[in-house]
Amino acid sequence: MQTRIQGTTMPVLEVQLDPNESVFSESGELSWMTQSIQMTTHTQMGGGGGLLGVFKRVVGGGSIFMTEYRAWQYPGEVAFATKIPGHIVPVQVGQGYEYMVHRHGFLCATPQVTLSLGFQQSLGAGIFGGDGFILQKVGGYGTAWLELSGELIRKDLQPGEMLRVHPGHVGAFMSSVSFQITMVPGIKNMIFGGDGVFLAQLVGPGTVWLQTLPLSRLAHQIAHYLPSGHREVPQTAGAGLIGGIVGSILSGGE
Repeated sequence: MQTRIQGTTMPVLEVQLDPNESVFSESGELSWMTQSIQMTTHTQMGGGGGLLGVFKRVVGGGSIFMTEYRAWQYPGEVAFATKIPGHIVPVQVGQGYEYMVHRHGFLCATPQVTLSLGFQQSLGAGIFGGDGFILQKVGGYGTAWLELSGELIRKDLQPGEMLRVHPGHVGAFMSSVSFQITMVPGIKNMIFGGDGVFLAQLVGPGTVWLQTLPLSRLAHQIAHYLPSGHREVPQTAGAGLIGGIVGSILSGGE
């Protein structure tokens, strides 16, 4: 297997497969493939565990179905492109190396890599679309490719070193990094600070990959340029956000 990442702003991962080699992704990720590639849709790949594994994957923001791309009699190529401007990051999985990835960050992987729910916390109504904050866990053995939006900033945290991050900027991090969601200190900071109500607290050791373009912020900026008939959507989301702030304060952030 040989791989190549091409492009800058909107990169694409091209995977050259020898006969009987394969990779898998969530359904709908394919960009193009050559004639010798055969695709098969499963529910058990990327996590296993039967029905429970599928359920955990869906809760983690993934799809019910996973698609395998395999070269049969002849070598072939399959490609996966990013959906928005960003970067594609290859990571080696196995021998104690597992990764936590934002819910839309998994692009594709080799067959022995697993994908499951890694972290979930409700952040109040209206926050992150009302779905709370979710991370996927990439484990198993092999190579996985992650899709991170915007520019990519890598931080190598030393033992005990702490980094506080707006949750939308958390792209991925090693499972050795301690992670929790905390509330921004101070009522005035929450309401008037403009930086949201919650922060992600990451403590080393381990590597953290930060993304500069959270999907929620991109959607908010695009909403300003939509026809006036569609602008009720961000207004409704804003009302939900305020409700989420109040609800989170009253419930102590649960």
